[in-house]
Amino acid sequence: MRILGREDVRTALEGLDGSIVDLVRTAYVLHGQGKSDLPFSTFLRPLHRDGSRIIALPAYLGGPAPVMGLKWISSFPENVERGMQRASSLCILNDLESGYPVALMEGSQISAVRTAAGAALGSKVLNGDRPVRTVGLVGCGTINHRVVHFLAQVHPELETVLLHDAFPARAEVSAAELAAEHPGVEFRAVGLGRALGADTVSIATTDSSYWLDLADHPDRPEGQVVLHLSLRDLSVDSVLGAANVVDDADHAIREQTSLHRAEQRAGHRRFVTAEIGPLLEGTVEPPAARTVVFSPFGLGVLDLAVAEAVLTAAERTGLGTEVEGFDPGTHKVTSNLAGSLA
Repeated sequence: MRILGREDVRTALEGLDGSIVDLVRTAYVLHGQGKSDLPFSTFLRPLHRDGSRIIALPAYLGGPAPVMGLKWISSFPENVERGMQRASSLCILNDLESGYPVALMEGSQISAVRTAAGAALGSKVLNGDRPVRTVGLVGCGTINHRVVHFLAQVHPELETVLLHDAFPARAEVSAAELAAEHPGVEFRAVGLGRALGADTVSIATTDSSYWLDLADHPDRPEGQVVLHLSLRDLSVDSVLGAANVVDDADHAIREQTSLHRAEQRAGHRRFVTAEIGPLLEGTVEPPAARTVVFSPFGLGVLDLAVAEAVLTAAERTGLGTEVEGFDPGTHKVTSNLAGSLA
């Protein structure tokens, strides 16, 4: 089995940067075509730690490069206050013939880039031909930092990014870091109302209190696309008042997401207009509405598609460490029987 640590994964992802969006697009389309097996995620919540959780996401993705495995990701919001990353993750890939594990890799970077690339794809397809010159970021952590990177790829016309965070100093620091990475784009730390006035808004916070009511900000542009990445920031009224796009309704409308609460109030799911796979494939038209909200649950097939590409790059360039002893070994009866039948 090949072990890929943080630096191995970072190096592999740098080499894959130009193909991440296409990997995520293909995974979305294959899932939309039913060429995946995606059981519901399992949530493990430690006692006496409100808001913290570890999630297991098993998945199989078919298509020309099938892959099978597990994403195991923790979210401990208190980490941020200690100067640590909120999320940590591992990805396990399994052999499709034997089921044996073939790779174990640090997964938080994979999770971040697939989340950001998926958000950028949502912005691209939902904005259609409309140019996106301004982007608003609500929350200035790792995810929105990555979102800017991929939004700049799919919207080369991007001119200005407006950053807001509950802690203004974070927005200032993030603006300076992003300006150094994207010299052709202007970055400004602003208040919430200014950030919400952008053409596309990406919301990625550690808050889970459904605190944001879009109706409190009526000056937002017509046809605005809201990337609701943290899933529990928007109020129920905001969800019910918008056209909603998800990656998979069955996965996104559970575990007390804003969409789940909207279903509980409305008694139906008709507020969901479309899923992203058919939109990307072109078999469904993007919704036309004053506000379009994209709420991706974060499908495990996306992580595995990127992880498989990381593994391939690692094997090609010699990254990581091959370790023996992670298979179950031989069995006297079955191995002898197989030998006699050969």
